[in-house]
Formats: sequence, structure tokens, C-alpha cells
Amino acid sequence: MTKQRFASVWDAIEDTPEEAENMKLRSILMTALKNHLTRTEMSQAQAAKLFGVTQPRVSDLMRGKINLFGLDALVNMATAAGLHIEMRVIESAA
Repeated sequence: MTKQRFASVWDAIEDTPEEAENMKLRSILMTALKNHLTRTEMSQAQAAKLFGVTQPRVSDLMRGKINLFGLDALVNMATAAGLHIEMRVIESAA
């Protein structure tokens, strides 16, 4: 058995490089949103109103249920929260 090294856990567990990249971006956005809500001490009900979603949806976010969120929804939530998103695209080393 050979040991493989991966740059990210997503690279190790996702079936394709495309899925891994999508999950990396989703996890970054979810973490940023969760940190923002914690830092601002915003309640889930307040966050739900701000994001235009239900409180259980915010609960899913706070509990890290990444499979329930697409990139579009997370970008919309981050923007509603007043967060600025920057993206950098670089050439693959391979």
C-alpha cells in the first residue's frame, strides 16, 4: 500500500477534481459565514431574516451541513452579511 498525499481533504475524498474544487470553495464560504455570525453575535433568527432564509437553514449552515448548500446560495448569504468575496484563479501545477 502506497501513501498518497493530498493538498486538501476534499482532493482525497471527492471523485473528481471539479467536485473537490467546488467543495473547497463551499467550505471556505461556510466557514467565513459561520465566523461572521459568531463574531457579530447574531442570532440564527436575525441571520435568517438578513439572508432571506428560514432559521433551520441557518442552523444547517452553523452545523456545517455542506451538502445542503450550493455556491450560489453561499455567495448570496455572504453578500447579504456584508462580506466581500475575492476569488483568485491560478494555473494548475500538474
